[in-house]
Amino acid sequence: MATTVKALFRGAATTNTATNLYAVPAATTAVITNIVVTNTSASLQSYTLSLDGVSIANTVAISGNDSVVIDMKQVLGATKIIAGGASATSVNIHISGVEIA
Repeated sequence: MATTVKALFRGAATTNTATNLYAVPAATTAVITNIVVTNTSASLQSYTLSLDGVSIANTVAISGNDSVVIDMKQVLGATKIIAGGASATSVNIHISGVEIA
């Protein structure tokens, strides 16, 4: 089994809170280790995240020019999805983890 530490998603959020950010590849298990959400605007924004359809952050407010770090150890099986979005594209999301194939 190969274990690969990697950025599972890195980029600006869309304003659709159900946007697929990462899908676990077939025959692979992913372990999500942390998520960093950053608001690059001066205005209050919000973000939403879910793992396999289960909400982990539902319209959570994030202050202007601020970041939130979500430390976790969550396992997702093959084809499972991390989805999310924000109230503005000035919100960036970085998801780190490990793929085991």
